[in-house]
Amino acid sequence: MDFGFILTNALGELVSPTTAAYALAALGLAVHFGYSGLLNFGQAGFMAVGAYGFAMSAIHLGTPFWVGLLIAVVASVVFALLLGVPTLRLRADYLAIVTIAAAEIVRYVVTTNSLTSVTGSANGLAAFRQDFLRLNPFPEGNYFGYSSPDFFYRFFGWGIVIIAGVLVWLLMRSPWGRVLKGIREDEMAVRSLGKNVYAYKMQALIIGGILGALAGMVFTLPRDVVQPSNYGTELTFFLWTCLLLGGMSTVLGPVVGAMIFWVVLSLTQGVLYGLIESGAITWLTTTQAGQLRYILVGVALMLLMIFRPQGVFGNKKELAFT
Repeated sequence: MDFGFILTNALGELVSPTTAAYALAALGLAVHFGYSGLLNFGQAGFMAVGAYGFAMSAIHLGTPFWVGLLIAVVASVVFALLLGVPTLRLRADYLAIVTIAAAEIVRYVVTTNSLTSVTGSANGLAAFRQDFLRLNPFPEGNYFGYSSPDFFYRFFGWGIVIIAGVLVWLLMRSPWGRVLKGIREDEMAVRSLGKNVYAYKMQALIIGGILGALAGMVFTLPRDVVQPSNYGTELTFFLWTCLLLGGMSTVLGPVVGAMIFWVVLSLTQGVLYGLIESGAITWLTTTQAGQLRYILVGVALMLLMIFRPQGVFGNKKELAFT
């Protein structure tokens, strides 16, 4: 078993576009739940809306990259409004129910056979990143072991993560962000001060949703294909795992949580596959090992919640499941 190869692959996940997408989507969840107390269990829906909005505009309308990005953002805003208008005046658990259901509705709608010409049905859509690659400023060559396109995907994905992180950090240090934290802690107290709690919640839902839509784009661009199977309910819970690992009420926490999540997944998979191939483990197949790694991550998450519920960077004083 080549431990060097396994470790190199695991460390490569630190800067992969998929990790960047998870970090961006988890940062959106931090805006929703960590700072605002909004239980969004449908972040995968926002990612799907962003990915499909971008892909369909590029394929069917031939829009330039930046126009496609704007369409993805607008689609996420509309999706947030559809979710928030009927639920944000109600208890938090209603939003949780609506968001998890809405994410599944989006997935099933794009899978519908009658929409095959538009969404590609279960096969999805492909070949929509050409205009994005034309923006690549890096000439052909090797960049830290990556080809020019691979390096550009990472540069673009992590660039958005950094910009989004700075913007969220500035927002949460502003009076607007302090009102959001107040809503998370005691909504009635904030309401008694004359603040429009509903408007603040809606704004937080939209901002976190936009981050989710951008994450959907970052996730799908390197693959050049968008498929409904990639946006199932399990994706949302993986994102929650990243958020809880790093810390809910922080900006850096979701980013580091996504890195830890993918490094641990890669390490466990590499070690298990290596032990199976070497004959040290005979009671598992590689398919079963792929599932076992998620069980191991789940056990690690349970231990984390027992011994450090605020996550790696979280502040225990701000830990409130409201």
